[in-house]
Amino acid sequence: MLSVALAGKPNAGKSTFYTAATESEVDVGNYPFTTIDANRGVSYVRTDCPCLDREERCGDEHCRDGKRYVPVELLDVAGLVPGAHEGRGLGNQFLDELTNADVILNVVDASGGTNEEGEPVEIGDHDPVEDVDFVETELDLWLASIVDRNWEAVERASRSPEFDLDEELTDMLTGVGATPKDVATVLREMSYPEDPIAWTDDHRETLAREIRLRTKPIVVVANKADIAPPENVERLREAAEVMVPATADGELGLRRAADAGLVDYDPGDDDFQIFGDVSDDQREGLEQIRDVMDEWDGTGVQQALDRAVYDLLDMLTAYPVQSESKWTDGQGNVLPDAFLLPDGSTPKDLAYAVHSDIGEGYLHAVDAREDRRISDDHELSEGDVIKIVSSN
Repeated sequence: MLSVALAGKPNAGKSTFYTAATESEVDVGNYPFTTIDANRGVSYVRTDCPCLDREERCGDEHCRDGKRYVPVELLDVAGLVPGAHEGRGLGNQFLDELTNADVILNVVDASGGTNEEGEPVEIGDHDPVEDVDFVETELDLWLASIVDRNWEAVERASRSPEFDLDEELTDMLTGVGATPKDVATVLREMSYPEDPIAWTDDHRETLAREIRLRTKPIVVVANKADIAPPENVERLREAAEVMVPATADGELGLRRAADAGLVDYDPGDDDFQIFGDVSDDQREGLEQIRDVMDEWDGTGVQQALDRAVYDLLDMLTAYPVQSESKWTDGQGNVLPDAFLLPDGSTPKDLAYAVHSDIGEGYLHAVDAREDRRISDDHELSEGDVIKIVSSN
């Protein structure tokens, strides 16, 4: 399952974001290091379900009237403090939790109401833009420390006639998600000595930073946007490559109200309907959330997840079926499965995603929308419904 990690300084709202996005109960507190051990749960990214192109909705538990929710792992890592890459505040332990993450949501306190250590201060006293640079720097230096610890092995290997720098670095960096293509691309864009013994700290830090950019892209979540000075939100937008204003508290309130039958709301909607018996205080709180949603087109929680997966990682959703006419599996369930695949994936990639045996026995595929056989190198598109024909 694709992995999305929440990172940031303490008390920025990561655990609230996690609770809202996974509907799992975790400790949430107004003090640093509420989280020590990483929380792992299942959240969802949202896309249009192919059933919208049929007369009836599919009825799958992850489809809400044509809004399809595709599962991803969500990881909530304990708060980072300056010097985390050197072990300060158990930082190395927390950073190591990010090893298998595919993308990172840097949850920033946009209100400026917590200092660099995560301690409460007056709203606006701290510059949240510093938290954007801080997390990127800690991640880069953490990865650089991994490279440094393993560089002696690279130097020893370089004495062999069969030495290949690309292969050696790929072996080293596979654990943080780097592929041979990542390593080759980064080295092609770098200027460096042929002999690894001549590499300097600057060379290794450049390598680490560029690998991190490719393997751990970041979405900045401007959390607490509902109480943030407007100029803070705009400055965060300018400082970050991708930024989403958010109120994790608002999303959590809406999900709990929906569970209680007080509102009609699906994660990612830009509005909701109050239809339950609510008190005056509850109505006032809900209307405050609505005002924020009007300004930012939602609470930002679902939007951050969606942008991380579909925009930064450039993923698409494909739906394997056994019946190309009914769009069902062997038990008659309509569109029961949805798989996230990298852009450029082929039917055979989908077959392997379903099961390695299906991939190994792959024969051909049928585009169920068009009811036609497609080539093995056909590039899938978002929302494709595909019948895989396999010997296994």
